[in-house]
Amino acid sequence: MIHPANKTSIWEARPLLRRRIFLALGIAIAADCLQLALSGFGWVGPDQIIDLLVMLALIPLIGFHWLLLPSFVLELVPVLDDLPTWTACVIAVVALRRRQFRTLKTLPS
Repeated sequence: MIHPANKTSIWEARPLLRRRIFLALGIAIAADCLQLALSGFGWVGPDQIIDLLVMLALIPLIGFHWLLLPSFVLELVPVLDDLPTWTACVIAVVALRRRQFRTLKTLPS
């Protein structure tokens, strides 16, 4: 059983575990590939549903980060939605989180 004091909020930076990083990258890459494949059909609804599901799946894995919001908005722009924005977002968030945790470890207490 998880002790309530050990639970982290979805709004907090999650500890970076390889399993979470690879799963978040896999979800982002799969979503970008699926959206690229579906873009030729011109469907509007499924694309936004995929974006919402991806954002909701990434938050528990890597924690909420403000970069998720612009990535979600960029996916709504017709030409920009073909770019791998989710993959780039996950890579950027992981890099920023690593830097954040690295500086927290080196700060004197």
